[in-house]
Amino acid sequence: MAVTIRAVERPNGSGGSKEPTLPEAIAFDCYRTLFDNSHEDWKLTFGEIIEAQGLPLDSEEFWTRWRKYEVNFRKIRTDLGRPYNSPPFKSYRQAWTECFQNVFDDLGLGSESGADAVAAGHRAAMHMTDRPIYPETIEALKLLRGRVKLGVFSNVDDDGLSPLLANAGLDFDFVASSESAQVYKPALAAFEHLFEGLGVDPAKTWYVGDQLFDDVLGGYRAGATTVWVNRNGDKIDREPEPDIEITDLRDLSTVLEHIGG
Repeated sequence: MAVTIRAVERPNGSGGSKEPTLPEAIAFDCYRTLFDNSHEDWKLTFGEIIEAQGLPLDSEEFWTRWRKYEVNFRKIRTDLGRPYNSPPFKSYRQAWTECFQNVFDDLGLGSESGADAVAAGHRAAMHMTDRPIYPETIEALKLLRGRVKLGVFSNVDDDGLSPLLANAGLDFDFVASSESAQVYKPALAAFEHLFEGLGVDPAKTWYVGDQLFDDVLGGYRAGATTVWVNRNGDKIDREPEPDIEITDLRDLSTVLEHIGG
């Protein structure tokens, strides 16, 4: 286990640089934070779509073409500087279906070829209901239960997140998705929805995630203490730095004990 605690300057001049204090709530991202969601697993799902629809593609090519459109959706779905300029909210199911249709159009694959963007979008959405849980997740949450409120906010649809958590037997005080909030992280409104649901002030909340953009930047702008789960030894390549950096979710309990003395 490895932990880094930083004194990060807070936004809007709210108190200067200070090290994290004990929280009343700890909230989590879901995918690649509590559960794995690897590209290799996605390619297997794309192989299933190819087989089901009899498409003249291999999974690598299909994934690469689809991913180009999916990444663009992520880039344009939220305008952080001018939230009112963000496009109307789209669920992942809707956006992913459109990405599949774009790929089929590019390749000249019509319905007569078996290509069905709606069915492909449904299979992609269902992919999110069955992801492998990280080995330490259950133990880490048990170590925190009763010490702080626990929450989840994930950029995902409800029909992916709810079954995933239920099937793993995970229990939280508040759970929200981008679909239920009608907004994606790192938008401020996403975190406001989370804080309201938990009934906790942002300054007394830690937000834990694997993404420096969605999770660390979003949590920082919202006034929460940010915890970056860096399992792969990645380098910090953008500001702000996370307040706390961990390699294992069980490190959270260690940090609480360290700060509490």
